[in-house]
Amino acid sequence: MRFKADVIIWDFEQRSIYAQLSLHKTKVEALSFSPNNKYLVSLGGVDDGSIVVWNIETKQAICGSPATAHTAGHCLTVKYSNNNDHIFVSAGSGTLRVWELDVSNRKIRPLECQTGKLKRVVKCIEVAEDDKFILCGTTSGDIMKVIMKTGLLSECGPVKTKYSLGVTALKLLKSGLLLVGSGSGAFTLCSSLEKGVTSIALRGEGQQFFVGTESAQIYRFSYEDFKEELISTGHNCAVKDVAIPYGTSELFATCSQEDIRVWHTDKPKELLRITIPNMTCNSIDFMNDGHSIISGWNDGKIRVFAPVSGKLMLTIYNAHQMGVTAIAGAKDCKRIVSGGGVRVWELNLNSHQMLGSMKEHKDIITSIKIKNDDKECVSASSDGTCIIWDLERFVSLQTVIANTFFQTVCYHPEEYQILTCGTDRKVTYWHVYDGSPIRELEGSQSGTINGLHITQDGKYFVTGGDDKLVKVWDYMEGVVTHIGTAHGGSITSLKICNNSRILVSTSADGAIMRWKFPHAASS
Repeated sequence: MRFKADVIIWDFEQRSIYAQLSLHKTKVEALSFSPNNKYLVSLGGVDDGSIVVWNIETKQAICGSPATAHTAGHCLTVKYSNNNDHIFVSAGSGTLRVWELDVSNRKIRPLECQTGKLKRVVKCIEVAEDDKFILCGTTSGDIMKVIMKTGLLSECGPVKTKYSLGVTALKLLKSGLLLVGSGSGAFTLCSSLEKGVTSIALRGEGQQFFVGTESAQIYRFSYEDFKEELISTGHNCAVKDVAIPYGTSELFATCSQEDIRVWHTDKPKELLRITIPNMTCNSIDFMNDGHSIISGWNDGKIRVFAPVSGKLMLTIYNAHQMGVTAIAGAKDCKRIVSGGGVRVWELNLNSHQMLGSMKEHKDIITSIKIKNDDKECVSASSDGTCIIWDLERFVSLQTVIANTFFQTVCYHPEEYQILTCGTDRKVTYWHVYDGSPIRELEGSQSGTINGLHITQDGKYFVTGGDDKLVKVWDYMEGVVTHIGTAHGGSITSLKICNNSRILVSTSADGAIMRWKFPHAASS
């Protein structure tokens, strides 16, 4: 609440930010460009309730207004006309308006549309090519046709066979046919898609069109046979963790609510999806031999999967009462260490055994890393401590204390130092031997640093967090060498591939970004 919600305009060719516009609070609900790209209209969420028109050339707001009358509901969508830079439409719960922009007086004036006794919640709008009428998809599963000039309801249908879970996307073709997507995944003239349809986009003169869904899938359709082709997949909620197999950079895995996904590094292609309904995977790791994926879940279970087939190989029930929040596999591929308390497990072919349980942490364990000799590990916690553990005697060897909620910890490759990051926005180097701080860097100007990873040669490390920036650091110099700007949400985790060629970062909005690492190994 009350935090600014930015509108970002991107330069598509340069892949860079053209303008960052800040007026809305909490959320931006919808956007629409004017037909000649002179203006942009933005709609704030229910807590903001305003419509703002922006001049794209000057990158400034022209004017704004409450989206609805005081007695009305809240606005959900906005759409510009196809031929007039000064006319756009807004709609939602209890409101449907045609707006006229008066640039010289810096005002927008609404015309309230009259739908009579028909009361509907409008989720999407499509404007006719000649701007004569508006089509409004409703949560009731029907479509209203409203005359643009007068704001009067013309007709509403279909009467008998309404769309299940409401109409969520509309696109009017030049032929006069209407594409309709519904909340149930039904798509007129097409087969059912995974979850609800959220958007439809036409390509070129109409040979193809694209459909987006609530499950973060993008489908391509041909007008000739209306058969769908799945061309892109993604997470539709926060990505919790990313893992890369030892000794290869061809694959990586991510986890989120309900699923684990394995991806090809060089292509944006999903190779495997492992789904556990109604559960959230908090942490994942590959065992060094590449024969299994270990994962920690919020139901307190550790699940081990085959990385090729996705078959469940082993389940450790009640591993941690409050959920498994971190996990790491030993180099010998026989033991794993899990967080939620720190526990060490021995894995056999079809069984498991708890070897040790260490309980010194007082809060959530956010990260665990194991030394190469498998004799020690380090755990980071929100209680402000990082503890180095003896994995043979199951006792603490050293404790690092700071005024922060630690988010991530990692060993320097030579293993005489550890690096930490957290809510204090600092990256700190620590001595493993006595737990004393060596160096402290200002890692971020705003927000928590959530992710940190170091290259195999120890020369560089990367960070990312609530400032949405991927930063590459020189370890010895303690300076930022490169900054990556692409994420729209807080960065949750990041990993550098084994050959330091590719960097993978994930964020709270479900995004997965692949970057060319700027200091690639000479080999």
